[in-house]
Amino acid sequence: MRSLCIVCIVLAVAAPAFAQDGQGWTFSERFQGTSNSSALVTKADSTLGYGLNRHVKTYVGIPFYMVKGSSTTQVPSTTQTPGTVMSGLGNAYLGFNIYADSDSLKYTSTVEATAPTGNRDDGFSTGHVTVDWTNSLSHTFSSVTPFVSVGLANTVSDTSFFVRPFTSSGLVSHFDGGATFAVSPFADLGASAYAVKASGEQTIISKSFKQLSSGPTTSPTSNLRSSGTPIFKTNRRILGGPELADDHGFSTWVSARASKMDFQVGYTRSVGYDLNSIFFGVGFRTGH
Repeated sequence: MRSLCIVCIVLAVAAPAFAQDGQGWTFSERFQGTSNSSALVTKADSTLGYGLNRHVKTYVGIPFYMVKGSSTTQVPSTTQTPGTVMSGLGNAYLGFNIYADSDSLKYTSTVEATAPTGNRDDGFSTGHVTVDWTNSLSHTFSSVTPFVSVGLANTVSDTSFFVRPFTSSGLVSHFDGGATFAVSPFADLGASAYAVKASGEQTIISKSFKQLSSGPTTSPTSNLRSSGTPIFKTNRRILGGPELADDHGFSTWVSARASKMDFQVGYTRSVGYDLNSIFFGVGFRTGH
């Protein structure tokens, strides 16, 4: 955490020295959420960014979570009451974006690191530093823009389509591909498929289930999602193999934008966790 703070201070002090075209400060705020049979997980995300030039940007931020566990979850008497609302800060993050844009292709490479500032008891952190490196390509053909992204991380990160009801620690690769269709200058339709492939030991800490007693950690030897109930819906902390974080599914959505604001609502199907989710997001941006 101390190292992250030092880096943030250095960036804030040194940024004006990069006096090039395209530099400038931005501030964005986004409120998003995902609702399914496991929980309603919402996140308010505040981000301060600085463009070093038109190709390179750095940013810092911190999310705030509010989670309401499913009222249908069956829990023993030693756990929280179903439907309990939990809230708290998540992991502070520091990121770098590199952009390359031409007539034929748009490329973005993002490296984002988080510090373990979130509360582990509420599932907002695993207590470890995380790093996610994602590379994205897109190209616009008339009103259709296909895109693809590939990434490597030591956690399963949230996306705009799926604010996950758990926090994880363990090596994963992730893939996403789809397209958007511009139905007007202010609205798009979109669809994509995603996959998360884990490797090695995984730790899952639930956001939707809180153990009040000091019960043992579950250490499954097989995929406990086969019963039809996601393991993070009935256990707080789970250790196991890569099958715990493996997932794949698809999303479809509609988005609208006006000036520096945007709105999105859609549906995500997680095949790996057998979850049907409705998601939403609204945000604004100001500055350069």
